[in-house]
Amino acid sequence: MESDAKEFVAACTICARNKTSNQASPGLLQPLPVPRRPWSHIAVDFVTGLPVSQGNSVILTIVDRFSKAAHFVPLPKLPTAKETAEALVLNVFRLHGIPLDIVSDRGPQFTSEVWKAFCNALGATVSLTSGFHPQSNGQTERTNQSLEVFLRCMVSENPTSWCERLPWVEYAHNSLSNSSSGLSPFQCSLGYQPPLFPSQEQEINISSVHSLIRRMQGTWRRARRALLRSVQRMENRANRHRRPAPVYRPGQKVWLRAEDIPLRVESKKLAPRFIGPFEVDHMVNTSSGRRRSPGLHC
Repeated sequence: MESDAKEFVAACTICARNKTSNQASPGLLQPLPVPRRPWSHIAVDFVTGLPVSQGNSVILTIVDRFSKAAHFVPLPKLPTAKETAEALVLNVFRLHGIPLDIVSDRGPQFTSEVWKAFCNALGATVSLTSGFHPQSNGQTERTNQSLEVFLRCMVSENPTSWCERLPWVEYAHNSLSNSSSGLSPFQCSLGYQPPLFPSQEQEINISSVHSLIRRMQGTWRRARRALLRSVQRMENRANRHRRPAPVYRPGQKVWLRAEDIPLRVESKKLAPRFIGPFEVDHMVNTSSGRRRSPGLHC
């Protein structure tokens, strides 16, 4: 009788649509793989809503996922896919080479056929974040937060001067020690710390090119070990408040959380918490999948 009652309640569509769970959030943290060298894996995002400064109102943020180095590129407006590609070639690829992977959100610049064709021609993979989960691109999100703090402090009296301060913000960001690797982005990617003033520069005697290469490789190995430890700590912290995701299979029916979906309802307060059920088309990973018809993720 008890099992029949539980089965009956579990099959209730009204309950499935409207009740929320008090259990820990399903799905354990899925950290991105740690790269082995600088600028092989990058992440990109935009900062918008800025006052016009020297004709620019948007910042393109590009972060190296290994060294945490960043480039901040001022732009007059949100760029198209073609303009984004051109900005990356000018500000990243010509300096650091072509990356193996590019992480971004699902903005129109990064879901267009132009962007996919561009990355395919370069041999770079496209990694898009899950819908409504900007945490998947956490490195650029965190870098953008630091960038905004820098700018607020530097241009509080004249907000429209942010563009002329941006190069110094980038220099400061790349000079600061990163808690994950224990090195500054400059140290991790270049092998040394550029001085802020000439008087701070110390003599460095390099006996041969081979010793420089060995030193760089040693720096990268130490940085990668530190990054792996940092990722493990982050994963352990996050998973304390989470539980393994249910196992979904193609063809299975699931309910979709309606929290971020604009529903046409009279009262948002009384709107259903979930919509569906929808059929799973395929699983992207253990906690993210795509529904059968295009448009939304489950």
